[in-house]
Amino acid sequence: MSRPQFGVGLQGDRDVSEYGPLGRLAEELGFDVVTAFGDAGYLPPLVPLLEVAAVTERVRLGPSCMNPYTAHPAEIASQIAALDAASGGRAYLGLARGAWLDMVGVPQPRPLRAIREAATVVERLLRGDETGFAGEMFSIEPGFRLKQPLPQRKIALLIGAWGPRTVALAGEIADELKVGGSANPDLVPVMRERLAVGANRVGRVTPDIVVGAVTVVDHDARAARERAQAAVAMYFEVVAPFDATLDQHQDVITDELLDRFAFAGTPKSVARQVRDLLDAGVARVEFGAPFGLETEAGLRLLGQEVLAEFR
Repeated sequence: MSRPQFGVGLQGDRDVSEYGPLGRLAEELGFDVVTAFGDAGYLPPLVPLLEVAAVTERVRLGPSCMNPYTAHPAEIASQIAALDAASGGRAYLGLARGAWLDMVGVPQPRPLRAIREAATVVERLLRGDETGFAGEMFSIEPGFRLKQPLPQRKIALLIGAWGPRTVALAGEIADELKVGGSANPDLVPVMRERLAVGANRVGRVTPDIVVGAVTVVDHDARAARERAQAAVAMYFEVVAPFDATLDQHQDVITDELLDRFAFAGTPKSVARQVRDLLDAGVARVEFGAPFGLETEAGLRLLGQEVLAEFR
């Protein structure tokens, strides 16, 4: 079995100057990936990721996720090329349909087609293809190219999804599937089956599964769980209906539900949650902000007491 991977997810609600030190600390603590969320109303993920790129040497960096409704694929490609150049070749791309865009009046028609075409356009532009693209939702005129340094390797693609058809698309074209807002090991075999539908369609290996959720770790378990419950409330109604392992009549975040949608409690209890996910076949676990009752202290507990159980 390959070595498990661990990441941290940064939310765009902090002063820009704070992201570099947090990313450097994550690298020093042994994390493999630093990602930044692309939720509407927060800093664009490129901003914190460039700050982290400037002060790190090893961690992979990428947004989770960008969407093709608020950024044209040509703009997405340009941003990822910039991140890859700034990080010395450590960038990856996360794509998803996006959430909460109705709050800013952005429609999301034909998400499968939008994600597929966006991935195609980005891949072509990043390898310097100038032949153009004529899609149903996006088009690039022949001769158009990115006028900036391009990556020297193929940029890995992560698709963030829950639904059967989008997960199958990830199985067909992505390197990783990100199931965001979940810490539920029972969901992993469901996602593996959905990925296999797409992977089998084109005869390729099923992509890795990445699971990530709000994380609050502290030796005061009760305080950690109370803070996590408040944070989970932000996205519970968005993702809970897609979890096929749950009783869909549940609309109150009980203690049992909290363990399925967040990493919350003492380092020992969070490590048990992680173990269950790894045993279920998850390739990478990502701990999402705020990390703890205090951000840096929580990040240190994750590195020194949770990751230590697996290294």
